[in-house]
Amino acid sequence: MPIDWDALVIGPTVGIFGEPVIYMPASGGAPLNISGVFDDAYLKEVMFEDATSGVTEVSAVLGVRVSQFPSPPAQNDQLLVPRTGATYVVRQPRLDSHGGAKLLLSRIS
Repeated sequence: MPIDWDALVIGPTVGIFGEPVIYMPASGGAPLNISGVFDDAYLKEVMFEDATSGVTEVSAVLGVRVSQFPSPPAQNDQLLVPRTGATYVVRQPRLDSHGGAKLLLSRIS
């Protein structure tokens, strides 16, 4: 029997750690009221091809359940985090194979 990752793992995680987000697809249509796990200081280490040096990149990220969307999140979609009042654009959506996505964000306001 396959594991329902969305129902058993991702859903409960977003239910506990998530917060309200207003999501605005670049393709148009009505904004979506979703929940996501927001972090405005996500650290990502980037290694150079020769693996001798690296840089650390800091950006905002939002973890979401893909099942909240009529179509998967896409680059250039925008979102508002009401708690902070900040608006972000989706720089890179990273969908996993279990029904979740990590949206790498750039702040626009």
